[in-house]
Amino acid sequence: MRSAPTAHLAHPWRIHDLIPDFRLEDVWALPTPGGPDEFPALVNGFAHADPAELPSRLARSLWNFRVKVGGALGWDDSEAGPGGRVPSLRGRLLADLRDGPAGPPFFLPFEPLYLLEHEFAAEIANTTMHGVMHLSWVLDPDGGGPYHGVMAVYVKPNGRLGEAYMATIRPFRHHVVYPPMMRQIATTWQSMRGRTGQPRAELASVADGEVERRQPAGDAVGDEPDV
Repeated sequence: MRSAPTAHLAHPWRIHDLIPDFRLEDVWALPTPGGPDEFPALVNGFAHADPAELPSRLARSLWNFRVKVGGALGWDDSEAGPGGRVPSLRGRLLADLRDGPAGPPFFLPFEPLYLLEHEFAAEIANTTMHGVMHLSWVLDPDGGGPYHGVMAVYVKPNGRLGEAYMATIRPFRHHVVYPPMMRQIATTWQSMRGRTGQPRAELASVADGEVERRQPAGDAVGDEPDV
């Protein structure tokens, strides 16, 4: 479910201090009800996700088309990634984030930045933009949780090309890609939790150590859906 950004921006997530020059593009409340310790399972679920396996044929076709176009135009060359065209955001991390766990490696070309008890961030960059995917775990008193995940997307477009690209793909993301992705997330989450209602051990663990313990997240994203 797409959410208004007010509550997300009002929460003191660490990412807000790191990327003041990025804009918040999307906030989505995820269909992932769970307990206070299940955030690592959510992060690992995203780390293993493959857009080529989206249940929507149209969404898969759009993803494949983007991959082919990006390859033909060189948008996704390694020189355009973090540490190439743009410096990696790891250079902005304070010591506690830099020295803590970054999170699991991703199937998608995201590079993990940091992983806390209820917050995770990963970056991606290409010729069109520099982006951040932010996952958080928030209180959800009315959603069957008592927690659920929230995915926020931040972007810094690369000039006119980037602005044009983001404007072009925005309606496809909102109406073609994200709806089937949310359904897949719900199905995968229930499968990961299994019959016991708890995350399976192999997906609940993080790849590079224990999650850093932090103060639990505050109120959930409670604004009305932006439809």
